[in-house]
Amino acid sequence: METFQFKTSSRDEMIDITQDIQDWAKKEGYRDGVITLFNMHTTAGLTVNENADPDVKKDFIRRLDEVYPWHHPEDRHREGNTAAHLKASTVGTSETVLVKDGRLVLGTWQGIYYCEFDGPRPNRKVHAVFNGE
Repeated sequence: METFQFKTSSRDEMIDITQDIQDWAKKEGYRDGVITLFNMHTTAGLTVNENADPDVKKDFIRRLDEVYPWHHPEDRHREGNTAAHLKASTVGTSETVLVKDGRLVLGTWQGIYYCEFDGPRPNRKVHAVFNGE
């Protein structure tokens, strides 16, 4: 198992971690199999989405804000970050990515994103495991 650590710089942001995962797979000499990524936080998530147009990330965050506004008069969670928990649950905590011939199997425009919904945070963690050869 490998642990990746990220520092986030704003309340909501999407960090492309594709190259970090690819570099790890290459360093370890992984050939064919599956990488499972698991996010260790209840106010952040993981997703595979388009990595060509930076506006996709902006639209993604904006639309989540529309569905889950940061301030809601009936939220009871004392920390005041109910929206972050809802966004994280909607996006999900894990991703599975295939590996073939040592390369991540992703579509032309796909990237793996760490999605921060309650930042900035100095130490976010994602665990990764590989199954295969």
